[in-house]
Amino acid sequence: MKKKFLIIATVVLLCLMSTVTVFATDGDASAANPFIATFWSLVPPLVAIVLALVTKEVYSSLFVGILVGALFYSNFNIVGTVDSLVQDGLIAAVSGTAGIFVFLVILGIMVALINKTGGSRAFGEWAKTHIKSKVGAIICTFILGVLIFIDDYFNCLTVGSVMRPVTDAHKVSRAKLSYIIDATAAPICMIAPISSWAAAVSEYTAGITDAAGNEISSLALFCKAIPYNFYSLLTLIFVVAITLMKFDFGPMKKHEENALNGDLFTFGGEVMSDESEVEEDSRGRVIDLILPIVVLIIVSVFALIYVGGFFTAGSDFKGDFIGAFGDTDATIGLPLGGIVALLVTVIYVICRRLVTFKEAMSCIPKGFIAMVPAILILTMATALKNMTGLLGSDTFVENALANAGALHNFLPAIIFLVACGIAFATGTSWGTFGILIPIVLSVFPAGSELMVIGMSACLAGAVCGDHCSPISDTTIMSSAGAQCEHVNHVSTQLPYAITVAVVSFVSYIITGFIQNWLIALPIAIALMLLTLVVIKLLTAKKTA
Repeated sequence: MKKKFLIIATVVLLCLMSTVTVFATDGDASAANPFIATFWSLVPPLVAIVLALVTKEVYSSLFVGILVGALFYSNFNIVGTVDSLVQDGLIAAVSGTAGIFVFLVILGIMVALINKTGGSRAFGEWAKTHIKSKVGAIICTFILGVLIFIDDYFNCLTVGSVMRPVTDAHKVSRAKLSYIIDATAAPICMIAPISSWAAAVSEYTAGITDAAGNEISSLALFCKAIPYNFYSLLTLIFVVAITLMKFDFGPMKKHEENALNGDLFTFGGEVMSDESEVEEDSRGRVIDLILPIVVLIIVSVFALIYVGGFFTAGSDFKGDFIGAFGDTDATIGLPLGGIVALLVTVIYVICRRLVTFKEAMSCIPKGFIAMVPAILILTMATALKNMTGLLGSDTFVENALANAGALHNFLPAIIFLVACGIAFATGTSWGTFGILIPIVLSVFPAGSELMVIGMSACLAGAVCGDHCSPISDTTIMSSAGAQCEHVNHVSTQLPYAITVAVVSFVSYIITGFIQNWLIALPIAIALMLLTLVVIKLLTAKKTA
């Protein structure tokens, strides 16, 4: 505790000393600010990430990162720093993600309600008789994650809520559960043509033409890029392979060993205890868990396309499912679908006489309390992203990438690394490919195979950086869905994500010259499996 306090206090003290030194500086953030559109724009998130990994305390680490960003943006003016931190950081974060907060709370309430009715208990008992092994529990979690490909937020929280009782029963650590959730959230959404992610990518690829000058459909371009999206595809293969090979490495190995001895958390279990747990009704059945989840999925899909104008007369996307997805807003659609699903669930459990109306309403504060840690982390992570945006990190990256144009065949690998770095530092996949896709499409010949590979590398790198970053909303949601201490999830996931990233990087170097996915993808898969075999042999040798 003394070490943690010393590190945090030192950083804060240095920031305050810098502020006092330049207290008399003019507070105009935009006038001759040496930090904007330079490498310094990426320093605040890096400070937060390093502090979180060293101190294993995420709240204060994120706040220090926000403070550093505000200091840079205000050019170390104390009044401007406070103003930027509060208004441009925290307040903008809350207003910008209010819809996701509502969706989080709704899911927390639904989990509490399902627990109260005994649906979770009944599903756990069913799973014990039908899922016989730890491998089976992990594979079932993986399959459910793959099936829920519509949206990553929805994926993380739904899979976690459904599979937690099953993985707990088979002694799967919460860190491993959160990794499986995270590995089937962004990666599967990024290779699913019908998803909120595909819709977001389509916004940046509209109007692209081939060599003959004919416009290429955004959906067609996205589908052509899927076989080259090595990180997403190899992550899914990695999860299945490491599960069937029955081994772990890095910090995850310790967590899994502890789980076999009954400790699912290793540390942080007292913090992540499920506040929504209440006395369960013994009359609950499996349908009491399955039905609310199915209703939530169906209603959320309809809500997303409704917001996109699918049912709206006069809308450009009336009757156009793909177009409506491309024009939707998940921060509105998901809360809308969640509220309808919650109302249906409340009516259902009351009609089933599993709970009274008063008991159902008592689940509201319990569900909210269970989601408070995720909401706090998401708020500060979003505020940190806002600070990075204000510092012009996108301009810095654009200028840096423009200087790499001479390395034509190596560009996909370079783009992959750049996208990884941006997404890791900023914690956002969407922001990353929003910055890079226009640049990538202008670098390569229109409609060329290398252009498709470059776009895939951009998307894969964005997912990879997002997967590794402690301040990524998807990473935070995965921790929340698994009820896992956030730092546990990040520290155990990093070695796995980096392993896949290295194989993906090598694959992009090869693909830059081959430029044929029928050859490149099998090579990438073979490299991934060979890497795992080598790691397993080295791990076994070290243990022996």
